[in-house]
Amino acid sequence: MRKNLFDLGPVFGYFFRKNDPSRPTNFNLRTMHFINKLSMSMFLVAFLVLMYRWFIR
Repeated sequence: MRKNLFDLGPVFGYFFRKNDPSRPTNFNLRTMHFINKLSMSMFLVAFLVLMYRWFIR
């Protein structure tokens, strides 16, 4: 159970996967995925800033 605790493979797969032609796509789906990627990116940046302030300052 603890092996999968820090498994970041699915996260990187979500950001850097190739387009699958068999998967349906439309505007709503693309917009949802863009917003998800944006929110995860903003969370990671904020987390890095907090870690910087906590350890460096």
